Amino acid sequence: MKIAVVGTGYVGLVTGVCFANSGVDVVCIDNNLEKIALLQKGIIPIFEPGVEEMMNRAASLGKISFSTSLSEGLEHADIIFLALPTPEGEDGSADLSYVLGVATEIGKLINSYKVIVNKSTVPVGTAKKVTELIKNNYKGDFDVVSNPEFLREGSSVADFQNPERIVIGTKSEKAKKLMEALYDPFTNEHAPIVWMDEASAEVCKYAANSFLATKITFMNEIANLCDRVGANVDYVKLGIGYDSRIGHKFLNAGLGYGGGCFPKDVKALIQTAKENNYDFKILKAVTEVNKNQRQIFYQKIKDELKTIEGKTFAIWGLSFKPNTDDIREAPALDLINNLLMDNARVRAFDPEAMNNLRKIYGEKVHYAEDMYDVCKGADVLLIVTEWSIFKKPDFEFLKNNINTKTIFDGRNLFEPEAMSALGLNYFSVGR
Repeated sequence: MKIAVVGTGYVGLVTGVCFANSGVDVVCIDNNLEKIALLQKGIIPIFEPGVEEMMNRAASLGKISFSTSLSEGLEHADIIFLALPTPEGEDGSADLSYVLGVATEIGKLINSYKVIVNKSTVPVGTAKKVTELIKNNYKGDFDVVSNPEFLREGSSVADFQNPERIVIGTKSEKAKKLMEALYDPFTNEHAPIVWMDEASAEVCKYAANSFLATKITFMNEIANLCDRVGANVDYVKLGIGYDSRIGHKFLNAGLGYGGGCFPKDVKALIQTAKENNYDFKILKAVTEVNKNQRQIFYQKIKDELKTIEGKTFAIWGLSFKPNTDDIREAPALDLINNLLMDNARVRAFDPEAMNNLRKIYGEKVHYAEDMYDVCKGADVLLIVTEWSIFKKPDFEFLKNNINTKTIFDGRNLFEPEAMSALGLNYFSVGR
């Protein structure tokens, strides 16, 4: 089987690499010349564990190649995956210009049956739009399928290779047989293909991400209440997590969700509802609470320190979550903005995201060499991302090098009683 993947971002690159390692012949296509040149040299332009090694292994076997030519890729492929950006528009809706633009070109270029797969996160009705655009230029047989991705940055390879389910929306038996054969190496009795219509599959991705965002936000509201009544959100999390109807995942209180998916997808679902005359009140509240969570944390810092101006803040963690260099909608950005506005000095360290932060702040922020260097001469340490290297630090070093011996932990990495016993002034979320 041969496939083409149009778009080489997180989703497109992981999709292409994982299929190539299952024995499929893959061509990955992108109009970014610099990105394709890097990929052809065996260098990936993102940080995602395992992808570069798998890509180079597949390339050495002749299973994956990279091109800027859409026509070359389409001529090669039985199945064409669209893994294109759908950025947030001004009104919160998903911008489909990349997807629809490529769909128009596909209609002009194909001359035999193809399955076109929407892998991008797209609002309901996109499969219909793609179908109509292709039909405008191609009168032959083809099918458009919705196959949303459920990959987590930082563990996307494992998620692709060991999925909990694969959602595919199509009414075509011909397309169904091809998709079933393609995904056969990744399915078993524990990872079923869930078949449905295209519109339902399009809603699935938004519903999943919005539900998880709601779960995170609910626990942050509980944490804020715990701070006021003297309860410990960690105990509450355990107490409710053992309920099988709730589960333990996505119950960690902290600074709220970020990244390129949850914020965008929640807003897009709100906008889809609005366009269909429905007021999605709960998701509007989720968005507002998530935004406020970072301000609540910053206000806690201001209330405890009294004065921000002139103080030096060390920050551990810049990416929106560990094991990625992605800083889109990251809590660190809000905190840095607030600190700079209040005339504080900011020192930052992250294992992977430093270069991305530098593109935004330039020399307004000091970029440290490691997690201890960033603390030297700092008045306060802020823990913003729960990278594993931060979980067992040298506490004596912290106590001796942070001027006020004060730590504000936005990820609840340590036990408050233990920190107090060490002589550190420790503040966390909901405890």
